[in-house]
Amino acid sequence: MSGLLSDNDATGKAKEVFDEIQDAFGMVPNFFKAQAAVDPEWLEVNWNREKLIMLAEGALDRKTKEIIALVVSIVNQCEYCSLAHESMARMVGASQEEINEVKKVVELFCSFNVIADSLKVPCDILPPPENE
Repeated sequence: MSGLLSDNDATGKAKEVFDEIQDAFGMVPNFFKAQAAVDPEWLEVNWNREKLIMLAEGALDRKTKEIIALVVSIVNQCEYCSLAHESMARMVGASQEEINEVKKVVELFCSFNVIADSLKVPCDILPPPENE
């Protein structure tokens, strides 16, 4: 198991970033504590990426972003991330029914991807060019 930098032991750069994370989430998740224990600069880089992609306003709302993060985490078989993003999705408005449906879609398309790849099915459905 990875070492975790505790909130009480955080100083300097780690403390600054922990304070921002605490303000955003109401806690500092172990994911960030583990990075801080290795390198506070690495923690800062990844926290800035989190803010830029997940927390900033964009074309996708936060619930959709958390559902995508959940799907990627399930597919990558990351238990920590799957549990964390399921929790975050629920916190930003996803219902248990929506989460269950997401899991059904993941299972279906993991299976369909294997079928398409194993049969070497040529793709006949392409997205339109961007300017159309």
